[in-house]
Amino acid sequence: MSGKEPGIFKLGLTLAAFAVAACVMLAFVYSATREIAEQNQRKDLEEALGALFPGADQFPRLTDVPQSPDSAVTFEEFYEARQGGELIGAALRVSRGSYGGPIKLLVGVSAGGSIAGARILEHQDTPGLGANAASPSYFVDRARGITFTGQFAGKSVRDPFEVRADVEAITASTITSRAVADAVKAAGRAAALYLGGKR
Repeated sequence: MSGKEPGIFKLGLTLAAFAVAACVMLAFVYSATREIAEQNQRKDLEEALGALFPGADQFPRLTDVPQSPDSAVTFEEFYEARQGGELIGAALRVSRGSYGGPIKLLVGVSAGGSIAGARILEHQDTPGLGANAASPSYFVDRARGITFTGQFAGKSVRDPFEVRADVEAITASTITSRAVADAVKAAGRAAALYLGGKR
């Protein structure tokens, strides 16, 4: 028995060393991939802001994020859109619970009180169903080439944003459709209120 104890002890030390090395390697990989993921998210956000306001040349991030008028919608970040120093709109990065988890959008509002557009940044909804909300090849009006999120551009912030009334639903995905419509409505009204106070 006593002859086996040093071997077991040595094996235990070896296993512990491997475990520590694995933990260190995992921490390193996590840190590296997290930085890359954050950079990609920031790049996607900048591209989305530019797509919503193609004429804007500045997107200052504001520290005071407005209160959401809908308790189910969380406002995460708030940006102004400026062209040559002139305020032409505002954008909110928002989150709303959906079928597969939170769906995150960027919603732009023009200074005139209409939705400049909406872009889905992240989602976990079902491929082929709720995921169609973010698909550039899923059309709610194929003849006119209007995608699900494309239908929000130009809508007044005072519209009802009701699915199957003034918002076309994604086929078999009412939950996702409502989540996006609610998020756009809440962001639109809050941003319009901010912009109205800047006139």
